[in-house]
Amino acid sequence: MRSISRRAVLSALAFSTLTGAAGIAAAADWPSKPITLIVPFAAGGTNDILARIVGQKLSTQLGVPVVVDNRGGAGGTLGAGIAARATPDGNTFLMAAIAHAVAPALYKSLPYDFGRDFDPIGLIGTTPNVLIVNPSVPAKTVPELIAYAKANPGKLNYGSAGPGSTEHLAGELFRAITKTDITHVPYKGGAPMMADLLAGNIQMALETSPSASPHIKANKVRALAVTSATRSPIFPNLPPLAEAGVPGYEMTTWFALMAPHNTPAAVQERMQKELRTALANPEVKTRFAEQGVTAGNMTPAEVRSFVQRETQRWGDSLRSAGVKPE
Repeated sequence: MRSISRRAVLSALAFSTLTGAAGIAAAADWPSKPITLIVPFAAGGTNDILARIVGQKLSTQLGVPVVVDNRGGAGGTLGAGIAARATPDGNTFLMAAIAHAVAPALYKSLPYDFGRDFDPIGLIGTTPNVLIVNPSVPAKTVPELIAYAKANPGKLNYGSAGPGSTEHLAGELFRAITKTDITHVPYKGGAPMMADLLAGNIQMALETSPSASPHIKANKVRALAVTSATRSPIFPNLPPLAEAGVPGYEMTTWFALMAPHNTPAAVQERMQKELRTALANPEVKTRFAEQGVTAGNMTPAEVRSFVQRETQRWGDSLRSAGVKPE
């Protein structure tokens, strides 16, 4: 028995050494072909905008194309499921978002386990949302909007990129705190939602800064407030919702780069290094600043803990607001 045990241990060590060496060798050759970056929302939204900014820089650094693959649907969970099932060889990554931390509280079943099936590479960035309304809405301030909503229950529709998206969360938090009767209208991404808002088919949204900014500057929508605790550098004249009649309101949207679980450790470490370099690039910083985005600065372990806290926080908040999984 002692001999068999010794042989088993030696075999296991040998296997571990061989697989470790193979992983290092594979990482040394990586990347050898284009990398797919799955964006789980439609093209044109904030997730897509940031993925293309960062992807372009990573492509230059790595010497291979980083191809953005938009797989929108089901509040970002469809694309996440595709990424979770991808071969963990370092050729597929996911542009995750706050929606993925919230999904467990909104869906009875998911095609993946976010904590188990993904390994964090790094935090891409954070940005506040902006409360915007179609110009046909008479309200010009947050108190006026709340008063209008209460005087016209069920008349205001707010759009989102889908159930569990940042716009959905922001809208539900607004509805719960203000005790207003506003209706959620989900879309397959931020871009189609914005198109309907501009057309007047919906009346309001709490959209992310990068998606909302061009339309605010063009006076196609009216901006009333930001969702962050403090004023945003890109919208210095807009008050935080907490100061504008919605006490206790605070929300920040975040985006993170994830790898399918079991992607070789050496590949993950290389991508972590390349992501840090990309986020520190002056051109990326400038483009982020123009979008109202603050670049992320977390280790993979910190990202994992952060996502766990966000999942717990939003789960508690949505349950308190009476939102039930579907």
